[in-house]
Amino acid sequence: MIRALYSAATGMQAQQLNLDVVANNLANVNTTGFKRARPEFQDLAYQTLRPAGARTGQGDQPVGLEAGLGTRVAATRKIFAQGTLQQTDNPLDLAIQGEGFFQVLLPDGTTAYTRAGVFQRDGQGQLVTADGHLLQPAMTVPAGALAITVSSDGLVSVTTADSPQPTQLGQLTVARFVNPAGLRAIGRTLFVPTAASGEPELGTPGQAGFGTIVQGFVEASNVSVVEEMVQLITAQRAFEAASRAVRAADDMLAMANTAAAR
Repeated sequence: MIRALYSAATGMQAQQLNLDVVANNLANVNTTGFKRARPEFQDLAYQTLRPAGARTGQGDQPVGLEAGLGTRVAATRKIFAQGTLQQTDNPLDLAIQGEGFFQVLLPDGTTAYTRAGVFQRDGQGQLVTADGHLLQPAMTVPAGALAITVSSDGLVSVTTADSPQPTQLGQLTVARFVNPAGLRAIGRTLFVPTAASGEPELGTPGQAGFGTIVQGFVEASNVSVVEEMVQLITAQRAFEAASRAVRAADDMLAMANTAAAR
């Protein structure tokens, strides 16, 4: 019964973290480029009361006798499924249709990766994120640009009053990873590589399996409210069931103590 108390407690702790993950998914249902997370559970160690194959008076025991010691959340996996593309008609809004990440330069000089292609011009005409992080490779839009065009393969061009013919500014590249689930989220829809994700592989959009660029669109969050609500109810019921197991074990201990005192 003491074992049941601790096993049920691990279930309650795991469902608490499960609820935290679901709540964060729901909070970011309207966050551009957000990728939902999914908790992955594992059972804990087992206490072997009688091993399989043990000799008894009747022969070898065909199955063993084990008692599990609960559960834990082993990981929270990011699901990088494609989100819905939403039209904005803003020429500096870019979305990746398919595999890949935009690259941005952080203040400390390191590169971060994002699926949120919401860009704008700073005071020098450079393309930056809402937090002022420079898009990589760097693009500077000249003053007086009349139109900015980004092709599906990432070629950036502008037209000006002095040059009505499109002038190429540069070529966007995108990055991908062997194991994107191994990326570390640092907030603001940014990710940084880890040993688990592997090093970034850079490429031209639309080539060698990389996704294409869609101008005037942003990628919405891939969170499904209905699916998250189902997960929310499931987590609540699992937490309730574990709490009932705690109460049941406590009641059995109380009855055992009462009987021993007589």
